[in-house]
Parts: sequence; structure tokens; C-alpha cells
Amino acid sequence: MSESLLVTLAKQSLETLMWITAPMLIVGMIVGVTISILQVVTSIQDATLAFVPRALAVFMVFLLTLPWAVHKLIAYTTSLFSDFSIYIR
Repeated sequence: MSESLLVTLAKQSLETLMWITAPMLIVGMIVGVTISILQVVTSIQDATLAFVPRALAVFMVFLLTLPWAVHKLIAYTTSLFSDFSIYIR
């Protein structure tokens, strides 16, 4: 297995990881910033108020994107296991 193949596999793995986690990370960030702005405006500094809505939002996005993420993972895994001859060289 050559170094370029390892770099390519690592790059594809990280790209797949980023595509799958990006929706949850983006929603978590948006909800977190929104809650933080709300806390600054209302002067309510409660850790639970910051955590619970963000966790619920990320969980809801996880449930909504789960079929897409599984399809993406199956496609990536199928492409990895479809031809073993490239790993033997």
C-alpha cells in the first residue's frame, strides 16, 4: 500500500466524517449562539438553559439526518470494500 493511497483514504474518511457531522455541528452552533445572545439580553446566566436546547436540537437533527448519514456511510464502505486489488500493490 503506497503512501499516496493512505493519504487518499484518510482524506476520503475525513471528508465523509465532516459531511455526516456538519449538519449537527452547524445546528448546535446556531442554537448555542442564539441562546447565548438571549442570555446576554435577559441577564439569565444558567448553564442548563444553554445546554438543554442545544442538546435537543442536535438530537433532532441527528434523527432527521440519520437515513442520509447511513446511506452516505454505506456508499463509502461499499467503495472501500469493492476492489481490494488497489490495497495490495
